[in-house]
Amino acid sequence: MPLPDSPGRKQHHIRQLNVQGYERPDGLWEVEAHLLDTKPYRSPNHEKDGVDAGEPIHQFSLRITLDLDFRIHRVDVSMDDIPFGICRQVEANMKRLEGLQIGPGWLKEARDRIPRKEGCTHLMDLLNPIATTAYQSMHTALEKHRQSLPVPPAPPIINQCHSLSSHTNVVRVKWPEFFTGTRS
Repeated sequence: MPLPDSPGRKQHHIRQLNVQGYERPDGLWEVEAHLLDTKPYRSPNHEKDGVDAGEPIHQFSLRITLDLDFRIHRVDVSMDDIPFGICRQVEANMKRLEGLQIGPGWLKEARDRIPRKEGCTHLMDLLNPIATTAYQSMHTALEKHRQSLPVPPAPPIINQCHSLSSHTNVVRVKWPEFFTGTRS
């Protein structure tokens, strides 16, 4: 269902975000996020002679390599289009994420490792969609591993959103052993 019409408005900015997950032959996983910012009009930039309409203001890529425990093994950054020449100085700082485990509290730890003045707001903003894409990419492999255990634990996705709350019909049907609602 599309959003309702909103007549009379004027577009000022376009941000395109593309995040994809990949399984590697060595058992590790990669999640790549690509961010592209443009404007539908020529915009000022004090280091360049402006930025033409449709030309990138920001064009970044961030790749995280991780294992099934969500431990980050490698971080790669590409900052192809930047508003200021010094922006690229933060690329190496993103390596501080290596060794970090994606899970509860991980975004706070990431920000502790890379304080605002040593990072890039836009690269750091990619971490949340990278994490959710990692889970979506690895879900089948994680579920297969979970089910192979002698006593499978509750899937970690239970109680992470309304539809997957332990009292819902979704959990009752998909994981009846972890259902906590009223049985009819």
